[in-house]
Amino acid sequence: MSLVADPKVVIGLMSGTSVDGIDAALVEIQGSGESVQVNTLGYETYAYPASCRKRIFELFSPETGSVDKVCEMNFVLGELFAEAAQSIARRCSVPLSEVDLIGSHGQTVYHKPKLSGAQYSSRSTLQIAEPCVIAERTGVTVVADFRCRDIAAGGQGAPLVPYVDYLLFRDKYMSRAVQNIGGIANVTYIPDSPHPLSVIAFDTGPGNMMIDAAMEILSAGRLTYDKDGTWASRGTSSHAMMSELMMHPFIHADPPKTTGREEFGRQFVEPLVTRWRPRLSDYDIIATLTALTAESIAFSYRRFLGLIDEVILGGGGAQNPVLCAEIAKRIPDTKIMRHEDFGIPSEAKEAIAFAVLASEAMYGNSTNLPGATGAASQVVLGKIVPGANRKMCVAGWES
Repeated sequence: MSLVADPKVVIGLMSGTSVDGIDAALVEIQGSGESVQVNTLGYETYAYPASCRKRIFELFSPETGSVDKVCEMNFVLGELFAEAAQSIARRCSVPLSEVDLIGSHGQTVYHKPKLSGAQYSSRSTLQIAEPCVIAERTGVTVVADFRCRDIAAGGQGAPLVPYVDYLLFRDKYMSRAVQNIGGIANVTYIPDSPHPLSVIAFDTGPGNMMIDAAMEILSAGRLTYDKDGTWASRGTSSHAMMSELMMHPFIHADPPKTTGREEFGRQFVEPLVTRWRPRLSDYDIIATLTALTAESIAFSYRRFLGLIDEVILGGGGAQNPVLCAEIAKRIPDTKIMRHEDFGIPSEAKEAIAFAVLASEAMYGNSTNLPGATGAASQVVLGKIVPGANRKMCVAGWES
């Protein structure tokens, strides 16, 4: 397919496992596939109101979540995602009438990927933030719900960003590990002289999720994350606690693999903190959990990946200097870079990725990588919800 008019203006929206807020990026996208070019015009994170964040977290627990709450929050978040799209367009002085497309990942509330030997009925995933509401409020066509098609094709439904990593970071001479540290940490390994099917990607384990949960517990709700690694810098990592945590089955499981709040969320952290708090200071616990993220990342490199010339750090964890230093200490012979070194704002990376995935869906391009998700085949990801601009949108991506 070929574009009638380039570039396209696309908004990417997503909310991660940390539930900090809605990441929004407005980008210009020219071309598709390996010829794609992306220019970021602006990005912002729109924090959830405290009451809304609390209601989202209620959905994660069997004790507080319910079908009616999930149903209601799907529409509540649809409104908030629409507001985020409107806000980022205003910030960039781009009228919504000039926005061609919105790609929305939504908010994951449950993710149970395929397990070895599992039956189809045991696999499911759910992202909310109703795309019909986003399309109705903005008038812009929306591509959303990217994970389901990959699961239908036998995959884990994650990670999905590796396709975009391949487009943006592949190199003829350098092998690269693109390491995102969000609530969960995930890596995309791109060997030198790559092709899409040579890419390996998987979740390495907890990113910020366990640190964030422990901070909230230890501070009695006053703090939701370890800003600048301040608490970790005051503590000393516990060898005994680290040894126990590094025995977690997920860390040792072979890729492809994904995980989430069901494995490393508050329900896992709370009893852990209760058990170790009599023996360790609060600072030591945070230092240990910070070291755990770094060690699980380095362990995954040693066990599952080949030669790595460069590591490219991104996500919220890349803003934590203590965590970055812990990673560097474990891979001393590898050059560490940031997304910013490639002109990509780290905080906007995943929102940009879903803008690209949405654009690729409009071309009918397959965007899952079987080496990352374990799917039986490459498929087109995302469901298209036409907006008021549907005729223009279809014409813009015609063959």
